[in-house]
Amino acid sequence: MTERNTSIADGRYAASVPSVPTLLQPPTGELRDTRGRLLHDLRISVTDRCNFRCTYCMPKSMFGKDYAFLPQSSLLSFEEILRLVGIFIAHGVEKVRLTGGEPLLRKDVERLVGMLASQRTLRGEPLDLTLTTNGSLLARKASALRDAGLRRVTVSLDALDDAVFRAMNDVDFPVGDVLEGVEAAARAGFAPVKVNMVVRRGVNDAQILPMARHFRGTGHILRFIEFMDVGVSNGWRMDEVLPSAEVVRRIGEHFPLEPADPNYAGEVAERWRYLDGAGEIGVISSVTQPFCSGCTRARLSTEGRLYTCLFAERGHDLRALLRGGRSDEEIAGAIAQLWGRRADRYSELRSADTATLRRIEMSYIGG
Repeated sequence: MTERNTSIADGRYAASVPSVPTLLQPPTGELRDTRGRLLHDLRISVTDRCNFRCTYCMPKSMFGKDYAFLPQSSLLSFEEILRLVGIFIAHGVEKVRLTGGEPLLRKDVERLVGMLASQRTLRGEPLDLTLTTNGSLLARKASALRDAGLRRVTVSLDALDDAVFRAMNDVDFPVGDVLEGVEAAARAGFAPVKVNMVVRRGVNDAQILPMARHFRGTGHILRFIEFMDVGVSNGWRMDEVLPSAEVVRRIGEHFPLEPADPNYAGEVAERWRYLDGAGEIGVISSVTQPFCSGCTRARLSTEGRLYTCLFAERGHDLRALLRGGRSDEEIAGAIAQLWGRRADRYSELRSADTATLRRIEMSYIGG
């Protein structure tokens, strides 16, 4: 397949427009890459804007007051997103996660949720529709999101201590407001609420035990994520990575744990149960225990570029096909070719050399 190199308006990210295959074949509902990995999950960034400036994601040194975010006209419309989701479902996608930036900043995002919630998988089941948020707006939007058809929600929360949390989000946002959002989500019917904590050694690792203690017995699921080298702006260093095994050890010394089976094939979080029945935790170990071999995720950026890896250098411009008058069959054929030649395994190859690669920023494709 030939490609034409393009870039978005400000030249930040290289992209390519996938060619349309001459001989179109209808999707079979089972699309595999060069390593036999199925396409099953689609993550969609609905905005590149965020009201936090977390140091590992959108540091102020890069995303300052003068940073130029994408204009509204560049973003995929809700109708364009719906159309693409339908095409991905035909290829076997059963799970869609809305991300950002901060997705709740996208105007009328509840309407998009309602549009997607009406979709059915090839097996006739409701689409597994989820959303990841920093929780800052969740208290006021949880009920509307649930009423619109959102099935699950994940909240990013990196510390329980208010001073540590304010320092990490770097906009002086109080942790109490995020905790209020978690409880509002639970009252709205999101059960369990998943809470994700990115652990950075020497920054917030002292919060591991307080977080575990706080969420034990609540029915919520706390997950710890190793600090990753997504993008090039977060100052990632290997010596700031706290291995997940250490997280499990620290918690287990106070609250004994036992391993639990994964909920489904390809689940990235390793599950651990409290022996006393007070719930579970999860650890996501992209750095120390790469899970590339089971990755089933594609990522769609805010303005319609398809990325086949979280650590990708290049995306593929599906928006150009949408707005260029291409049919669903032609777009499906382009996606099939892109996924079919996918060979990504960045985390398995991570080294001092890969650290110098120009990777897409996490805020752009939603982690």
